[in-house]
Amino acid sequence: MFRNRVIALAVFALLAFAPQMLAQDKAPDKTQDKASAQKGPAKAATSQASPKELNVKAYVELLRQDVRSQKSAIMASVMQLDPDQAAKFWPIYRDYDAELSKVNDLRVVNIEEYARSYNNLTDAKADELIQNSMEYQKERSALLAKYYGRMKQELGAVTAARFAQVEYQMLLIIDLQILSSLPVAGS
Repeated sequence: MFRNRVIALAVFALLAFAPQMLAQDKAPDKTQDKASAQKGPAKAATSQASPKELNVKAYVELLRQDVRSQKSAIMASVMQLDPDQAAKFWPIYRDYDAELSKVNDLRVVNIEEYARSYNNLTDAKADELIQNSMEYQKERSALLAKYYGRMKQELGAVTAARFAQVEYQMLLIIDLQILSSLPVAGS
């Protein structure tokens, strides 16, 4: 069972990181640049964004991508639920995932603000962004705790613990992917 978890998490990590590795290797499309230039100054300015700004935009898009299906597939393989457990687990997990999407909107807004203010970051703005980031982490942790409680009530503590562990591991992989790609403040 441990081996299945390791394999599932490795597959998830590969799926999560593969799009960025491919995107970095891909050369820019010259026909797209010409089309951007013809659409006007606003579009042309966007295409002249710095590499750091483009990285931030790419990772904001990553947050918006539908990784739910990948997470669900891994969760299904690791949880190893019988049909009765699955009938209880998946509706609760879908509720959790819907609420998590709303909480993730806070992160997206914060990353977008970081991208806008990166080149002229003040002490006050840096503090605001970090405080927002910590608030996001608190809300996400509270959400996981809330759904651990629901899972425990419906499926028992062992199954609920498995859910919490696997979900937390997947969230850490996603966090690492996003945060390692953002430029460090003041660099």
